Amino acid sequence: MKKSNDAFWWTLFGGGGALTAMFVPALLFLFTIATPLGWVEGPSYANIAWLLMHPLTRIVAFGLISLSFFHWAHRFRFTLYDGLQLKHLFELIAVICYGGAIAGSLVAAYVLL
Repeated sequence: MKKSNDAFWWTLFGGGGALTAMFVPALLFLFTIATPLGWVEGPSYANIAWLLMHPLTRIVAFGLISLSFFHWAHRFRFTLYDGLQLKHLFELIAVICYGGAIAGSLVAAYVLL
């Protein structure tokens, strides 16, 4: 039986999907609708900078960003395989998708951590 690392990628996909589904809609509503319409006072640059000074906030932000990248990579990979019928490019697509997620995560780590 061939050993597969699919469980690892599916775990990142599931975690990214769950976190993205819970937090991104609330953040989008807050920063793109509620703040511009004046329903809530928008945070100042100083407040955001102060919030991101705390290590726990940076770790949470990194986790959300990184897992969102891996969720995208897994979903896009299987969209290319099944939707566009590019199964013959299996390894190339996997390397590009997951490599992009790893690169995005490294950039997020550099900026946040």
